[in-house]
Amino acid sequence: MTDTNAGVSELHWLMDMLQTVDVGLVVVNADYRIQLWNGFMENHSGLTPRQVRDSYLFDLFPEIDEDWLRRKCDPVLLLKNRAFTIWEQRPYIFRFKNYRPITGNADYMYQNSTIFPITDTRGNVSHLCFIIYDVTDAAVSKLELQSMNGQLRQLSTTDYLTQMRNRGTWEESLRQEFNRLQRYSQHQSSLIMCDIDHFKRINDTYGHAAGDLVIKSVAEIIRKSLRSTDIAGRYGGEEFAILLLDTTEDQAGYLAERIRRKISETEVVYNNQPIKFTMSFGLAERTPGIQDYVQWMEAADKALYTSKAQGRNLVTRYTTEL
Repeated sequence: MTDTNAGVSELHWLMDMLQTVDVGLVVVNADYRIQLWNGFMENHSGLTPRQVRDSYLFDLFPEIDEDWLRRKCDPVLLLKNRAFTIWEQRPYIFRFKNYRPITGNADYMYQNSTIFPITDTRGNVSHLCFIIYDVTDAAVSKLELQSMNGQLRQLSTTDYLTQMRNRGTWEESLRQEFNRLQRYSQHQSSLIMCDIDHFKRINDTYGHAAGDLVIKSVAEIIRKSLRSTDIAGRYGGEEFAILLLDTTEDQAGYLAERIRRKISETEVVYNNQPIKFTMSFGLAERTPGIQDYVQWMEAADKALYTSKAQGRNLVTRYTTEL
């Protein structure tokens, strides 16, 4: 075989490899006009090498953020350094549809890429080569894992029935707020403990499903009554706790009374049976005499007990005489 034939053969298999390799290969000149476009890019874009030849990259693919990509490429052109992009920072350079059956729920192909310089015989950078890697499977798996972990964290901190904070999470918020108040004594916050009156009677009369419906109704009323800075939780069973940040005893009393009245006016219907119910409330403003967050809860709890003892469906404020 002559040298010429060998050279032609070598070029043939090299071009064949470039066309069939399972990564995207794009070569542009210094003016970002496309010079090479391999089979991977043709298959995913629907554009043949002849169609894209000498086309301005950013005209052909307007979804590419030109300023961002040029900033990425500038060091490659000027310093002859390679550059990399990863899907976590930007999902793709070329917005291609995702055709992988395993990750069919992904709308587009997630991509990593490498950008490296191509120099001429004088050592000057004349072209840029983009290698595009399809990392959709790995990206979707990671995103699904992150989503699952987020759901697990949500489950571990949220009461399933009411979608409020569970006892442990709410109590940690109370502890943090108490510590904040210790540092900034000019601030005041208040705590409300409340529970549904005669809840066992509701369960015994109508069933536990009806009791759950009542609890959910109470949670919704509380949620709609609070500011975004207030922190409510299901403390246990039919008992709820509300932490009101930067709120005085008078302000907390007004809110508790509004919630109490709203609940007393509410009627839940279960199996065509109307169910009326009420709640009792105890509230305590954090004062210098309260030494820790547990004492703060105990103070609000004593006020709640007083409401129960005095006939229920009441709001009682904590005093040292209780």
